[in-house]
Amino acid sequence: MTRTSLLSTATVVTVGLLSKTFLRCATASVTVNGLQALLDVLHNPERSKGRGIITVSNHISTLDDPVTWGVLPTKCYFNTKTTRWTLGASDIMFTNALFSRFFRLGQTIETFRGRGIYQPAVDTAINKLNQGAWVHLYGEGKVCQPNTYWQDHEGRATLPRFKWGIGRMLMEAQSTPVVIPVWLAGFEQLMPEGRPFPYKYIPRLGIRLSVTFGDPLPAEDVRNALGRIYRVPGDCSSSRQDEKLSKDSQGCINVLRSTNVRTMAELDRVRSEVTDFVRLAVLDLGRKVSGPMLSGSARPPE
Repeated sequence: MTRTSLLSTATVVTVGLLSKTFLRCATASVTVNGLQALLDVLHNPERSKGRGIITVSNHISTLDDPVTWGVLPTKCYFNTKTTRWTLGASDIMFTNALFSRFFRLGQTIETFRGRGIYQPAVDTAINKLNQGAWVHLYGEGKVCQPNTYWQDHEGRATLPRFKWGIGRMLMEAQSTPVVIPVWLAGFEQLMPEGRPFPYKYIPRLGIRLSVTFGDPLPAEDVRNALGRIYRVPGDCSSSRQDEKLSKDSQGCINVLRSTNVRTMAELDRVRSEVTDFVRLAVLDLGRKVSGPMLSGSARPPE
């Protein structure tokens, strides 16, 4: 192992053990449901063939990561294959040299808000997936607490639109990743938004937390969600069309060339639909765990 790899492993192990200690000593209880579903996928031999894993959850506290991963078995922290990579905002996590070094060692990929889905962070995530890595995503792209959720036409709380980077990762990974929805409950009480300084940086103690891992989305459902772009090979190699696309859209060009999607507008629509397919899976799990308003006491999903 290189020096950087050793430092990264040491960082991940230290943070994982601290998170596990926090969950055991500073919270009233932690309910974990469905963890075996994730562990089975993490140890699936298909990963050695380049099939990655994407977990996607709601984001209700600044402590969601890394505290959530305190529920993993300790042995997971010693192997990069069984610890997550995630995307982290540059303006929050990479504000100075010390923080940048720490988060990079902790398997966080620097992401720039406002630069869209064709930025190096998403490219890096796709490359990780092609190596069989596990990438965790917070689909909303920001902390959204239950009291801020919009309501649908039936009066139920609903999650905001997920960022399209999820769709791009699913569409452009060499092997379609395994997708697992995750639901977090109680974390909004652990580190609620809107508190004044210095309390906003101090977690509350004695909170009841819940982490629920759903079953992997059925491979057939994922294929169906992607089906409209992988249905029939097409010829989209027009040099005139390529000239209209920026260098940052090279992945987009590759998809256009290898599928029956003919225009950028259609590609955007498909990407949006694929992303919403994942959002609805997370939302469905959330309603099973936390009820129609996505808040309150957590219960095991039916």
